[in-house]
Amino acid sequence: MKVTGLHLLACDAGWRNYHFLKLTTDRGIVGWSEFDEGFGSPGVARVIERLSERVIGQEVARHERIFAELFGLTRPAAGGVVAEGLGAIENALLDAKAKLLGVPCYELLGGKLRDRIPLYWSHCATWRINHPTWYKPAITDLDGVKAMGAEVRSKGYRALKTNIFVPHEGRLRGWRPGFGVPFQPALNVDRDVLRHLRAHLEAFRDGAGPDIDILLDLNFNAKTEGFLEILRAIADLDLFWVEIDSRNPQALAHIRSHSAHPISSCETLLGLQQFLPFFREQAMDVAIVDAVWNGVWQSMKIAAAADAHEVNVAPHNFYGHLSTMMNAHFATALPNLRIMEIDIDRIPWDREIFTAVPRIEDGHLIVPDTPGWGTEPNEAALAKHPPKGSAGLLHYKEK
Repeated sequence: MKVTGLHLLACDAGWRNYHFLKLTTDRGIVGWSEFDEGFGSPGVARVIERLSERVIGQEVARHERIFAELFGLTRPAAGGVVAEGLGAIENALLDAKAKLLGVPCYELLGGKLRDRIPLYWSHCATWRINHPTWYKPAITDLDGVKAMGAEVRSKGYRALKTNIFVPHEGRLRGWRPGFGVPFQPALNVDRDVLRHLRAHLEAFRDGAGPDIDILLDLNFNAKTEGFLEILRAIADLDLFWVEIDSRNPQALAHIRSHSAHPISSCETLLGLQQFLPFFREQAMDVAIVDAVWNGVWQSMKIAAAADAHEVNVAPHNFYGHLSTMMNAHFATALPNLRIMEIDIDRIPWDREIFTAVPRIEDGHLIVPDTPGWGTEPNEAALAKHPPKGSAGLLHYKEK
């Protein structure tokens, strides 16, 4: 079965757009993948377009050969949006190959190890604070944070992840200098940020109760000194992990050695070579792997290296439902799975633009057994929600 075409589709997803790759074949089988251009990655679609001529005509089943060839052709600029384009192509090839064989994608990865995948509710309060137009009810104060903690518990989830917020003009606002909001490139952490972060976490604990795990994501919002200040300020709180992004494995290992909490990291790394220095330095307790960016097949290699270094893996997953299903197949095949990320707050039309949505019971995703990824975009529904020209982090502005 040979590839006959690579086609790009996108749709409106509230504050961002969803992006999809449709891979057609000479047997009429279609492979799908989801990719992203809104999380600091403009240009992935263009990469796929430029590489398509080297993919068309090749055998779908030879996805490792295709990846190796494309990597060789782009080696001088490996990483970044080029790597994400390769990941999108690989994931669509896997979907098509599994459909040809009539099996779920996890069978290509060695088979599933579990039927249920533990989840954490990601961007908990974050979406309702930063994007109140799309995610209801809007949260403007700590009472709203406390109420959301209770909501997580009442809906059967066992873990939530949140971010840093500070009051601004009578409401809460995300504190994300690592992403330029506010614009503070020195990334210093002052006492107000520490005080408000602690109050935010305590409000969540009050609402969620003692049995819900709380995860904190600090992203790239500080440097080594600032991360250490934050960790000292929250050392006595009960947290599942603190997530930190750093490009310096030695610095991250230093931070981890001074942390009272487990450290997770690496969600923005691309390719096994970028992960290896962090594994060698024992820089994190949990490695976060973005299988949408890296490609699920390549991500299995990263996860195997993590396992060899006694590190468990958590999939990075905050896109659409196709991404969630792709990550579910990755997660179910991992011996060293820790937990999986998922966004529970969704845009109103999320269900209509996918042929199937994740099945969630008691805070766990039930692994599908249908061929391929188990869902694909509904093209007619996508057409009803055309993509916006300005979307994602590049166009985000505080109101």
